[in-house]
Amino acid sequence: MKPEAVSTNKEKILKAASDLLLEKGIDGLSVRAIAAAAGLSTIAIYSHFDGKQGVLDALYMEGFALVQSAVESVAGVEDPRVAVLQGARNYLALAIEREGHYRLVFGETGSSYAPTEVAQQAARDAFAALVSGVARLLPPSASLATQQRAALKLWALLHGYVSLRHHVIGGAMEDRQWQAMAIDAFAESVDQLLAAH
Repeated sequence: MKPEAVSTNKEKILKAASDLLLEKGIDGLSVRAIAAAAGLSTIAIYSHFDGKQGVLDALYMEGFALVQSAVESVAGVEDPRVAVLQGARNYLALAIEREGHYRLVFGETGSSYAPTEVAQQAARDAFAALVSGVARLLPPSASLATQQRAALKLWALLHGYVSLRHHVIGGAMEDRQWQAMAIDAFAESVDQLLAAH
């Protein structure tokens, strides 16, 4: 099989699995269902990902890689406040555009999936990128623990808004409206953080 065909098949599998996660949750995700949705054989799932666990791990790692990319894509922005706010906008956009991934990586799809150690490292890498970005808002002497607390506070705020969108407000508000509300609250928290330090 040509390398581009392998890449295309993997992408089809991951897209199908992400869509199924959103539609049916983890319990509705099976190798057979993924294969059918991707238009491939079940053998393709096993040869590319070694079954359902491999597909879920790939989605989990891809999801956190997207989170990390959303945060790191603003590393070159000189003003730390502007950079962190743009990173927050990127994060909110990701939560909409890749909702299946987002729900998987933040445990909204059920408890029957346990990421492998390799997959968990992707989560740690994404959090380290977030901490690094938020650290720019703090004095250079701020301890790692202080940086981590600040990052968790800001991340929890964004995640709370995303969870409300997923579970409560849903279609009650346009995406632009809830994103603007989330960014306003986030900016207030960033400004409080800056004022405190």
